[in-house]
Amino acid sequence: MTTFTTRPATTQDIPHIMSMIRELAVFEKLEHMVVATEELLHEGLFGQRPSCEAIMGEEDGEVVCFALFFHNFSTFLTKKGLYLEDLYVRQSHRGKGFGTKMLTRLAQIAVERQCGRFEWSVLDWNEPAIQFYKAMGADILPDWRICRVTGDSLAALAERRA
Repeated sequence: MTTFTTRPATTQDIPHIMSMIRELAVFEKLEHMVVATEELLHEGLFGQRPSCEAIMGEEDGEVVCFALFFHNFSTFLTKKGLYLEDLYVRQSHRGKGFGTKMLTRLAQIAVERQCGRFEWSVLDWNEPAIQFYKAMGADILPDWRICRVTGDSLAALAERRA
């Protein structure tokens, strides 16, 4: 029988997280968008002003999954929320309930921190993930679309005159 545990990420986990970020990008057919480096990831997680946190999932001491998250804020609830940026379980370790355990731990963190909501996004073609999230009690919000401004468009928007 195997043992699965979760724990906060440490600086020693940076190579594991980077490896899984690359695997996730390949799975999502978005590897061309990955510009992340171990140095940038370290700064985001452990720098002077960390912008996110991560938890690691281990099976018998081997890192097999991670979840990266941060706090957002709901003006309607006037409470912070917990936003899951990425949850990834290595292909060879899927089907063992580790995704469920990771989401459960994140929900516990949200409750411990008195968050008003726990949210994440899912690609519309990822039907297995959508069904998994629904089974976990998540509502898939059909009326909302993600808006994103990056790169040159972000720079242009920042320079725009009001």
